[in-house]
Amino acid sequence: MSVEPQLTAPDSSHRPPPTEAPVDKAADETLEDYTLRFAPRSYRRWTPMVVATTALGGIAYMADFSIGAGIGLTHGTGNALAAILVAAVVIFITGFPLAYYGARYNIDLDLITRGSGFGYYGSVLTSVIFASFTFIFFALEGSIMAQGLKLGFGLPLWLGYVISTFMVIPLVIYGMKALSKLQVWTTPIWLLLMVGPLLYLITTDPGTVHTFLSYRGSDGDGGINSASVLLGAGVCLSLIAQIGEQVDYLRFMPPKTEQNGRTWWTAVVMAGPGWVVLGALKQAIGVFLAVYILSEVGAASATEPIQQFTGAFAAMMPSWLVIPLAVVLVVISQIKINVTNAYSGSLAWTNSFTRVTKRYPGRMVFVLANLAFALILMEADMFSFLNSILGFYSNCAIAWIVTVATDIIVNKYLLKLSPQAPEFRRGMLYAVNPVGVVAFTAASGLSIAMYFHALGDTLQPYSPVAAAVIAFVLTPLMAVLTKGRFYLRRTSDGIDAPLLDPDGNPSSAPYECHVCQQEFERPDLAACQRHAAVICSLCLSTDKTGAHVLPAAPAS
Repeated sequence: MSVEPQLTAPDSSHRPPPTEAPVDKAADETLEDYTLRFAPRSYRRWTPMVVATTALGGIAYMADFSIGAGIGLTHGTGNALAAILVAAVVIFITGFPLAYYGARYNIDLDLITRGSGFGYYGSVLTSVIFASFTFIFFALEGSIMAQGLKLGFGLPLWLGYVISTFMVIPLVIYGMKALSKLQVWTTPIWLLLMVGPLLYLITTDPGTVHTFLSYRGSDGDGGINSASVLLGAGVCLSLIAQIGEQVDYLRFMPPKTEQNGRTWWTAVVMAGPGWVVLGALKQAIGVFLAVYILSEVGAASATEPIQQFTGAFAAMMPSWLVIPLAVVLVVISQIKINVTNAYSGSLAWTNSFTRVTKRYPGRMVFVLANLAFALILMEADMFSFLNSILGFYSNCAIAWIVTVATDIIVNKYLLKLSPQAPEFRRGMLYAVNPVGVVAFTAASGLSIAMYFHALGDTLQPYSPVAAAVIAFVLTPLMAVLTKGRFYLRRTSDGIDAPLLDPDGNPSSAPYECHVCQQEFERPDLAACQRHAAVICSLCLSTDKTGAHVLPAAPAS
């Protein structure tokens, strides 16, 4: 029977030679944005509202206008608004527990997923899905910007795609510090340009509201149809994974205390699940502007945001100002969201690659890889078949987010089969937890089959509902069947100090990793199997031989 090491401080006399674990580069590069790891209290010096403003700045994307317009023009205003509302409710409910865990425990959605039913390697699956989300929406936003550059400067679309891709690289290199400044300074301008035209049209021409509300759509009959609503909701629900990008910012929230409790909760709700309120509003505005453009101008490209805002601006200002302002709005929006897409995508790819290969090549490698994927999609003209891509993708995204949210709400707090404090470190988790992996695989697999008519045309519109219901039912069922024994590989990390402080926040007690010789806070370390010292989570991830990883010691 092995005796677990219990440590109160690292012992520097047992440091390995430099060649044992070549992670100095990895340690240095992850200290700006804490890729792959817990974000320490010493770094999180922003106020709750600065973090919230930064997080909300990332949802300035124009895709919502296109999504809403596409649904509205096809299914009619009534069905579109109902679809937007249904999707918003689902996104808000599922996003709340994820936002809370990210802000409370200062970890990103991949790290939350590991300890919420998927296991250390099982969550690689969802990291790839999230990374796909970021480059799909980067491509969508880049396409919209290219349309703006073509209208404003006559640039060919292919060149616009290239410009929209490469212009974000300098901004995304510098992580949270640069992104917070960018989002705070550009948000007021963006809000003014987005809301101004809508208010002007409604107040000066109330008839536009009646035209909007009575629009029947190309496939609609004027009434509310459940199949149309669910098809539209399925497209909107492709955005459910946006909570991952919100959590990438919320993990930098300051500790929750009695003094800042009200502000802390306001920021978490507003910038976490609350993003969908603004998102749904933009989708509804997209329907309104598309119907307006169609009725007043008759433009065939009414789903393109640049055409929507050009038409709206034309009604309220001199013609010489219309196109420049529309281009400014599109460019600001694209930069605000695509620095977030590139940033979050690089984190997701890095997480997956480092765990599988036990090598850290640097986050910048994956920034470029993510941008390359996005550029390929743009050059393939993904904008022309946007709703088909999003409808398919939403099934995977819904299955993942609902599985994790259900594990937190039901398995952790109601059934108490999943440990409440999130765990993400190698050695503490099983490689794969069947609870989340089975629920996610079944939910996404069956819903995708339904989406592609494998179970008949009648059930096809209900694929997003199937993804959500199957994930919601199977997650607690698998936890009960497995009795929750695949969550933790061991219950002690070998360090004789609490993970949380008296307020329930992650402890800020500092320890030095004996491999990379960097200082980290308590939640980011575990005892070393080989030495009487502690090792950080990234050095554990890059340990090729597993020599430092603690042995399994499941609860009896």
